[in-house]
Amino acid sequence: MDLFQTLILALVQGLTEFLPISSAAHLILVPELTAWEDQGLTFDVATHVGSLTAVILYFRVELRRMASHWAGSLVGRGFTPDAKLAWAVGLGTIPAGLAGLLFHDVIATHLRSVEVIIFTTIAFGLLLGLADWRGRRLRDEYQIGWVDVLVIGLAQALALIPGVSRSGVTMTAALFMGFNRQAAARYSFLLSIPIIALAGGYETWGLIQAPEDNVAWSMILIGALVAGISAYLCIHLFLKLLARMSFLPFVVYRLLLGAFLIFMFW
Repeated sequence: MDLFQTLILALVQGLTEFLPISSAAHLILVPELTAWEDQGLTFDVATHVGSLTAVILYFRVELRRMASHWAGSLVGRGFTPDAKLAWAVGLGTIPAGLAGLLFHDVIATHLRSVEVIIFTTIAFGLLLGLADWRGRRLRDEYQIGWVDVLVIGLAQALALIPGVSRSGVTMTAALFMGFNRQAAARYSFLLSIPIIALAGGYETWGLIQAPEDNVAWSMILIGALVAGISAYLCIHLFLKLLARMSFLPFVVYRLLLGAFLIFMFW
């Protein structure tokens, strides 16, 4: 990869990882539309590390508090809202983790197609719009219940299918369960931490098993840095925007993207 390709792919990863528009779909589509060579597993691992670092840094205060209260809940110091949220993040990751272990190869072999992305981009965009319209928006993430954890966790498992969007489908489920927009986004971002770590670990293991030759480490480091910075800014601006607007612009974007893909490939 040259510098231009590195910057574009890293920006795509950093920006789309946390917006409800599917990073997996965009990272599949960019090479399809540009005829660029596959960026390679090393680059994927590096950009995942960048995105993971960004979300941990952004929520560092909340994560320290959650970790402390979670540890306290283990030794009988009480089940505080922060402890409950920490448990909710951990338990909410289980469905997607199990689905990844069971179905990763099937999905990678049979579902990484433009046709699937077109369908999921449009269908889950409409579902996000419906959830935003019908959701009661009465609760924040500290009021999460165990039924919420199960529903949102199962929704996250669907994000293994390209085009669904991990952040999009978890926010959709949270909105349907009565969370306000910012709470849906914050819980989705917190829920991303273990799942991105698991995905990065899986890719790292694949890299250990089959190391890539002639890795351009300068481009890899630039990619990780750009993905991290863009992801951090994306989280910050997205949460600010949700205080003043609905998810409608992202619903419209998904529908327009689906229409564009139909025009290009059908």
